[in-house]
Amino acid sequence: MQTLTELAPLAAFLIAYCLKGIYVATAVLMVAMVALLVVDYVRLRRLPPLHLVSTLLVLLLGGATLLLRDPRFLKWKPTVFLWLVAAAAAVSTWVGKAPLAQRLLQPLIPHSEGLPRDTWRLLNWLWAAFYLLLGAANLAVADYASERAWVFFKVFGLSAAFLVFAMAQGAWLAVRSEGLATAPRDSMSAS
Repeated sequence: MQTLTELAPLAAFLIAYCLKGIYVATAVLMVAMVALLVVDYVRLRRLPPLHLVSTLLVLLLGGATLLLRDPRFLKWKPTVFLWLVAAAAAVSTWVGKAPLAQRLLQPLIPHSEGLPRDTWRLLNWLWAAFYLLLGAANLAVADYASERAWVFFKVFGLSAAFLVFAMAQGAWLAVRSEGLATAPRDSMSAS
């Protein structure tokens, strides 16, 4: 249910783009992102930080797109967001009790609380690299491909990249944490 809710603004953007073009799609995306925050608040009684940042960027850069009639601003939004996440991941390696990847994924992966901090740091650096590269890819597509190609890259390409990355890191962590669950107590205390 949560994933469908999170994908709703993207679906609304794509439908509006196909029917009415980039400017209507931008306005629809802006409204849909605010609606997502409302749904988040009703369901969770809080605003998830990533949704809040994404919404603020959509409102700021989408507003610039509509006011200046220049879609480049909206096209920059994924890159700005991805690079902010990359920076947050990198900084969290040194700041706070746990790296960002650990804080977000540990509750989702059974038996992962015993994973060494170095495993989480490595994954955190992989996050930073992944988000940096994906942001650069968005800029390249935005600058060198057609508007339509960028829209489809934003909706399908970025989504597919996130899915593949999530599945790969989930499998990688599951293998490591499963070994912790089946390891005898003596070997766990020796390490």
